[in-house]
Amino acid sequence: MSADDDKRLAAEAAVAEVMDDMLVGLGTGSTTAHAIAALARRVRAGLRVQTVATSDATAAAARAAGIVVRDFSEIAMLDLTIDGADEIDARLFAIKGAGGAMLREKTVAAASRRMVVIADGSKRVAAIGAAKLPVEVLPFARAFVVAALERLAAMVTVRADYRTDNGNIIADCRFPAMSDPRALAARIAAIPGALGHGLFLDEVDAAYIAADGVVTRLERGGSTE
Repeated sequence: MSADDDKRLAAEAAVAEVMDDMLVGLGTGSTTAHAIAALARRVRAGLRVQTVATSDATAAAARAAGIVVRDFSEIAMLDLTIDGADEIDARLFAIKGAGGAMLREKTVAAASRRMVVIADGSKRVAAIGAAKLPVEVLPFARAFVVAALERLAAMVTVRADYRTDNGNIIADCRFPAMSDPRALAARIAAIPGALGHGLFLDEVDAAYIAADGVVTRLERGGSTE
């Protein structure tokens, strides 16, 4: 069974949580594409649901699949958000942002009563920190923010010819160690011009992780099924 098959299985397990009349946040990336497909099948079967999208690409894909997409600027609270991750560990600490949408993803997650991550087994790690940590940066402050990140021991690469849906740039950071993710998150958040980062430390309530065709659900608090 391929990693893509595992992504599909994890997505289908998460979409099973969606109930009639929910307002659902949809993340960004290849695994979320499977969630959109699974949700569209349920909509065609009669499920009543509305969604908000964390990126223009997700909004377009969801609408093309026949799913109602609302403007998040008019929404204060969602029932559920389904999103992928670049890394996730048993603490439900995650690194996100390879798709460049982590600022919107974090905002939508914070507005959700429940956030569920979906992933194939390669994304499950003992402790987050090996993946690149994206930071969304105000272009006006590019040199200042990059220098501040380097003072935190990051090796920084600014994505070439790239703008987020918000019109900002992404600085991908590799850290030699990430022994205290909470402290690192606070230090990055304190940099003026750093608008958001890919450390998701409190947002994730559960994760569906599929490996070799077997889906495992992790719940915040330690339970596993």
